[in-house]
Amino acid sequence: MSALRESLGFLTSQLRQVGIFVALILIVLLFQGLTGGILLEPQNVTNLVVQNSYILILAIGMVMVIIAGHIDLSVGSVAGFIGAVAGVMIVHWGWPWWAAIPACLLVGALVGAWQGYWIAYVGIPAFIVTLAGMLIFRGLTLITLKNQQITPFPAELRALGGGFLPDLTGGTSVLEWLTVILGVGATAALLIQALKERRIRRKFDLESEPLVWFVIKTAFTALLMLIITFLLASYRGTPIVLVVLAALVIAYTALMNNSVFGRHTYAIGGNLHAAELSGIKTKAVTFRLFVNMGVLAALAGLVFTARLNSAQPAGGTGFELDSIAAAFIGGAAVTGGIGTVAGAMIGGLIMGVLNNGMSILGLGTDYQQLIKGLVLLVAVGFDIFNKNRSGGGGEIGKRFKLKTSPPPAQEKPAPASEAVEAGVK
Repeated sequence: MSALRESLGFLTSQLRQVGIFVALILIVLLFQGLTGGILLEPQNVTNLVVQNSYILILAIGMVMVIIAGHIDLSVGSVAGFIGAVAGVMIVHWGWPWWAAIPACLLVGALVGAWQGYWIAYVGIPAFIVTLAGMLIFRGLTLITLKNQQITPFPAELRALGGGFLPDLTGGTSVLEWLTVILGVGATAALLIQALKERRIRRKFDLESEPLVWFVIKTAFTALLMLIITFLLASYRGTPIVLVVLAALVIAYTALMNNSVFGRHTYAIGGNLHAAELSGIKTKAVTFRLFVNMGVLAALAGLVFTARLNSAQPAGGTGFELDSIAAAFIGGAAVTGGIGTVAGAMIGGLIMGVLNNGMSILGLGTDYQQLIKGLVLLVAVGFDIFNKNRSGGGGEIGKRFKLKTSPPPAQEKPAPASEAVEAGVK
């Protein structure tokens, strides 16, 4: 009973992180029932991954920017612009796809450097700079494409957005075995890493997670990965873009958790003035964050263009809203300093499941926009409620009469005579 009580207490303290995961499960179960089981059909799960891959890529960079206390409204326009540049390079200029991809990523880095310079070194707020960037790069997209779409693209580039890893059995097996091998291997690696991290935390007396909750969480995550593996292997196997996305998640999770750059990013978002006083080069970190955002926006633009096999004037429209929503729904704090790459992925999946489920149900875009807006509002409201709940401040804390720990006892001021005597000494 004590172990259960300890687990529930820990669960309550981690409400922000656990809540979004529970919300994703509930939304999946809801739409699985409403759609008559179509949502988790193998083909639909594959489509869900492919259709939301570019939003998830953008969400990785967006959550890093938000953690640092900034915002980027230009990522959709940048993604559309890079798609236009890729179309001109490959279709009009005849560049090979393997040369056009790094060139487009370089253009994305230059775009990020342009915006990062104004934000970090000139001091213009990111909201204003990226709002201007949204207009600038949307205009450049229209100019580059001359208001016409460019198509077709080579098969190698199209594989980036909609291709699959090769089938080892040649399509003769019920399950695609390369996907099974990759899924089981990834699950095993996850279990080993989780056990390793827990052992290290216990070694240095840093472990606060109850054993019962650790076992439940790890087992459930492993089961979920195996289910997704089975669903993907039952259709056409592993989408290439999923491999790219998995590599990005692993790399950026390690960057934010285990590197000096990641710690500096959290420090800047937590308290900019304190970060400056501690010697952190805040301008350089901010500049690099936006360069990174430009590269990821370029990659998302390439994936989107490859999937459609077309560079379109309206490409990337609304991507910034979905990526920002994914970051906030995934637990990023509005004021900065809080957020994770994994949380942004869960937030992006919530948005993707909502889009996919509502489309299957035949809801129009009007109702879809309404529901997604309400979900975003509830997510941010939950973040603020949870913050006031833990701190006890604000109107929400007073309204719900939330209990908080008493303020630390303060020393009584010394009498004036003692103060004067101490001064003389």
